[in-house]
Order: sequence, then C-alpha cells, then structure tokens
Amino acid sequence: MKIVAAISGASGINLGLKLALQIAKRSDAYVVISRGAKEVLLKERIIEDEKNLSALKALEKVAKIHSDDDLAAPISSGSFGIDATIIAPCSINTLAKIHAGFADTLITRAAAVALKERKRLVLGVREMPFSTLALEHAAKLSALGAVIAPPVLGYYSGQNSLEDMENFIIGKWLDLLGLEHQIYKRWS
Repeated sequence: MKIVAAISGASGINLGLKLALQIAKRSDAYVVISRGAKEVLLKERIIEDEKNLSALKALEKVAKIHSDDDLAAPISSGSFGIDATIIAPCSINTLAKIHAGFADTLITRAAAVALKERKRLVLGVREMPFSTLALEHAAKLSALGAVIAPPVLGYYSGQNSLEDMENFIIGKWLDLLGLEHQIYKRWS
C-alpha cells in the first residue's frame, strides 16, 4: 500500500510522527510535515522532546519525506496511485482549506486528490471544543467520504501511561487505514 501521512500545525505533533513511523513499518509511507507543524514541534517541549527529534531522524530513514510547498511531488497526482491519506494532527485551518477545496499546499493537494479519486481520507482533527463552523466543515467532508477521527481516548484498552494512550489513538488510525497491528489492547 502507498499511504500519505501528513502532519499539519496542530498540537500533538508527536502523535503524527509516531503514526508516520508505524505506517512506514507496514507500507510505503509518503510523509509531509507542514511549516506550522515544525514550529509546533519546537514549542511542544514536553517529556517527548528528545523522542520527537529521534522519531524525526528515524522517519527520514524509512519514509519518503516531501516538503509541504512541493506541489510537483508525485503524491500530488491521482495517477501516482496513493491508497490512503491521513492528516494527523489535522489543524482547523487545514480542515477549512480542504472543505473549501483549496489545494495550495502539498497536504491540502493530497487531500483533494484523495477526495477526487475516492480514496480513503482520514482527518485526525485536533481541537477542543469544536466550533460550529468546524463541525459543519467536518460533517460536509464526512458526507463526501472523509473519515473524521479526532485523537480521542478509549479507556477500555487499559492504558497505564502516556505511551499507552498514544498507542491507542495511533492504533485506531492504523485500523482506519487498513493496516494490521497489535499496538493496543482490543475490546474483548
């Protein structure tokens, strides 16, 4: 499978990096990291700081990384044959651009390609609370076939740490992409 893993400038960049690494272990991964995501990564100096840097370096070794301003990248064309696209975290700005049909960055172009080609598009929208406008955008994109999958915890999998919680969310996203894994405990 060919999967685009895009990371936009919303809080939770570490989730996007970890997700992209998991995708790269299971498929051909094409990663796009927005300028905003890079800025947020520098600002989210939490426990994960060194892990984020090492995850980024590890990602560069196993995935094809594209610049968000490279609209000539192969993933910007439907004929390249991407099977699925996920944007996680997906900022409200990115959600609004996709809803409005703007394709002025590689991330929004990849989303437009997924929609026009009727391929799986998963949006891990990172916001709380959602404004009515953002909910309307999400509802319209859902009606067009996108899967709206915010990073929400499910407590049934027995998380005991931040890593367990992140693995649950990442695992749910991998499920939506059709990638097999065992990174969280399923409902039994």
